Amino acid sequence: MNFIIDNIFVVAIAVVSGAALLWPALAPRGKRASPLQATQMINRGKSLVLDVRSADEFAAGHVRDAKNIPLADLGNRIGELEKSKTRTVIVVCQTGARADKAVRQLQAAGFEDAHALEGGLAAWKAAGLPVTK
Repeated sequence: MNFIIDNIFVVAIAVVSGAALLWPALAPRGKRASPLQATQMINRGKSLVLDVRSADEFAAGHVRDAKNIPLADLGNRIGELEKSKTRTVIVVCQTGARADKAVRQLQAAGFEDAHALEGGLAAWKAAGLPVTK
């Protein structure tokens, strides 16, 4: 007990840094789907692949039949997806970070079955799945 009292600042720094390391793991995220799960959802039909990368990134290669709406424009263009509210939406970006943000926006807009592609297009390519240009 004396150690804690004598070194209160060191202990406080250790507790704060530990909490900072745990925060990303505990922060709420949207639903995620692995490339295999996403492929199964696409093959079942009734799914929409939404690519939230920039137009240049999209032109360099994307999942077949994906619709491109950059994340920066998603808030303004979410009405374009209104017909797909009852469908499964698979959100794709390069690594998965932007897709998580897009899934949260979609869920706030009433899309209940939205999933971020875990690992993004990089994981899709690493799994040997096809990309179209």
